[in-house]
Amino acid sequence: MLNSLDFSIRNFRKGESLKNFLTFIRFSHTLFALPFALGSMIVAAHGWPGLRLFGLIVGCMVFARTAAMSFNRIVDWEIDQRNPRTSGRHQLLKKPQALFLCSLSAALFVMTASAINHLCFVLSPVAIALIFFYSLTKRFTHFAQFFLGLALAISPVGAWIAVRGDFAWPPLILAAGVLCWVAGFDIIYATQDEKIDRQEGLYSMVVWLEVPGALRLASWLHFFMLMALMAFGMISQQHLGYYYFLIPVPFLLFYEHKIAATLQLDLINRAFFQTNVVVGFLFLLATYFGL
Repeated sequence: MLNSLDFSIRNFRKGESLKNFLTFIRFSHTLFALPFALGSMIVAAHGWPGLRLFGLIVGCMVFARTAAMSFNRIVDWEIDQRNPRTSGRHQLLKKPQALFLCSLSAALFVMTASAINHLCFVLSPVAIALIFFYSLTKRFTHFAQFFLGLALAISPVGAWIAVRGDFAWPPLILAAGVLCWVAGFDIIYATQDEKIDRQEGLYSMVVWLEVPGALRLASWLHFFMLMALMAFGMISQQHLGYYYFLIPVPFLLFYEHKIAATLQLDLINRAFFQTNVVVGFLFLLATYFGL
């Protein structure tokens, strides 16, 4: 174990390509959950919470997601190598490096949470356990996409606790919306792996319901997500600006589902990323202008 860590540290010190590192953990996908955490932060603070708290919240998001993605790569190492879509990932970092990165990121997450407040610190191991658990779920349940949604849904709750130091209904309603949103778009994303998942004996909504049924479920989940965003606005007493910025969201989701129905994998991948990033940032703008 010590030799592996030493190997990992020496490789990082040699200047392992930043691009390889960011690609390995799909850092760009951090843009999905981050706007919902920041939006929850803005509403909880009734504006800007200060540079220190902002930095700590962003740090927690980055460290948690890096730990989660590294863990996912480790537990799926052999499976991903047999999947043509993901086989190139493991040429970017070696397994000991991924283990080191996962451990370091998890530790930094807990340390950063402890600098926010006591409740964040107490809940930080629970959050790490939850986001790690998702990576195991496709081995025994078709609801794996919902566990991914749950893993990302804790981000707005965590941001709210970081500001207020307690639980409340608004972030829980927002978390329900994020869960539905993530589960929906991950079902769309999983259509790319239906064949390999069946070959590997893995579980997912696409394997269970097949592509047409899974896409119908995804559309309903995105409908519930929209309802949750509206409910969040009402219970947190957002002004009209909040609702104005949400107007494009259903049209963006409709576009995503229209592309998904074509089953053209290159188009699905592009629409998946672009559409959901825009949805997240529209929500962030909505919370700012809804104050």
